[in-house]
Amino acid sequence: MTNEQLIHRPDSPPPRHGSPSGGDHLLFLAEALRTFHDTGALAPSGPELVNALVVPVTSRPNRPISVLEVGAGTGVVTRRLVQVLRPGDRLHVVEANPRFADRLREDPVLAARHPAVGLRLSACRVEELPRRRPSTPLPAPTETGAQTEAGTGTGTDTATAEHGERYDAIVSGLPFTNFRPAQVREILDLYLRLLTPGGELTYFGYLGTATARTLTSGPRRGARHRAVVRLLRRFEASYGLGERTVWRNLPPARAHLLRSPGGRETWTGSGPTTRDDTASEPTGAPAPAAR
Repeated sequence: MTNEQLIHRPDSPPPRHGSPSGGDHLLFLAEALRTFHDTGALAPSGPELVNALVVPVTSRPNRPISVLEVGAGTGVVTRRLVQVLRPGDRLHVVEANPRFADRLREDPVLAARHPAVGLRLSACRVEELPRRRPSTPLPAPTETGAQTEAGTGTGTDTATAEHGERYDAIVSGLPFTNFRPAQVREILDLYLRLLTPGGELTYFGYLGTATARTLTSGPRRGARHRAVVRLLRRFEASYGLGERTVWRNLPPARAHLLRSPGGRETWTGSGPTTRDDTASEPTGAPAPAAR
């Protein structure tokens, strides 16, 4: 596992479009077929869903902000983020899949970002950020003063672990319904701890996928899927600001926007749901998907 700052390369070709290339689609499909549990999708997000997910960054305070993206995949949301971030902002990307992480390191759009936008990549699961021991960074100055940090296999993101870094916004692309409810609860609690007071979180789900999960994976996994959805509905009842349905996505998806009241875990994780549990499912159903 590594933690590193991605180098700004002024000689990289300028970004042409925010959408992924054909190579990204092929890589995403290959990884979905190989590790669907962790990928949770067969294709990256469409542009309208991407725009819904980056709302906390496009509707932002007039000061430098720090953003955490979790589950970046091949970088379709990451590329949009670096296009809307301003000088002085920082973006921390967490991606556990080593093939996706390699693609992010080589991405020309990320390399051609504004040199004053900080970009750091952690090749690990988000749950590991608070637990990993500090590593010794190996600085490699570039022409613009950016540095690269390479950690050991047991290293950590030094800013998060040593300085208690918190984020103004978190964009999550994790396939929650592929996980156990206890793991989802752990991740949501971590998001609350990592957010600044009033910080905002976005994630998305596909419409009406609980039945597809039961038919394709059996009743046991279908029950687990529904349990995760109920957990997310309670989380949204405590912290939700709103949601946006994106019909022009394959499949149609619903993006959720939430706000932390104080950056601490205060929700109960139990109680009645506020609406139909199957109306919108988090990422992870076995269908053409977006991430």
